[in-house]
Amino acid sequence: MKIKCIIVDDEPPAIRILENYLEKVSFLEKVGVFNDSMKALEFINSQSVDLVFLDIQMPQLTGLQLSKIISKDIKVIFTTAYPDFALEGFELNAIDYLLKPISFERFYQAASKVSIVPKQEIKSSNQLDFVFIKTDGKNKFSKIFLNDILYVESLQNYVCIHTAVQKIITHSSLKNVIESLPKSEFVQIHKSYVISLKQIEMTDNFSVFINNKELPIGATFKDAFFERIDENKI
Repeated sequence: MKIKCIIVDDEPPAIRILENYLEKVSFLEKVGVFNDSMKALEFINSQSVDLVFLDIQMPQLTGLQLSKIISKDIKVIFTTAYPDFALEGFELNAIDYLLKPISFERFYQAASKVSIVPKQEIKSSNQLDFVFIKTDGKNKFSKIFLNDILYVESLQNYVCIHTAVQKIITHSSLKNVIESLPKSEFVQIHKSYVISLKQIEMTDNFSVFINNKELPIGATFKDAFFERIDENKI
């Protein structure tokens, strides 16, 4: 399984070097490049990211500040032209610290330290066939069987879980929901939708149809979605 990486750096020459290095390493997959730390944060909060190559000196939100905000499950390799930041970077449990200009040898050495164990593989041996969804009220939860879920819809700071007979809204992000669902059964098709593969009635190049509802396929997710379809076609 490839390690999904993003580059966060406001210097175009540094970005080009890292992109070139990423293409040479078979176990790394570039899924995004950002010269704005706030846009990078938005992407991290909505997409699956394993590793961030993160420049420390960034406008608005520094690399050090960004690393404190993102999930602890996401690995960070700091990149900077300023060696004085090394100590603080390692205090934040960074995987490594690359000093610019970065050689390919040092880049590969740092990347080789990253060990990603997908959460779904950890849970697969005892995966339950249901989830509990927090609803209104203290310690109030609704039990939903995975087989009953048609699709999950993002509603800004909430998500709506659709079944054939009910809709349950909970305060969460689509990313958190995705991480709680088995990847073998669910797939994201749009920034606002995650669907159950077994509930698909029909697809075309732009939409998925589930329970007579037409859901859009986003350009970012299109290739990955149809790869999943190809796995089960005859």
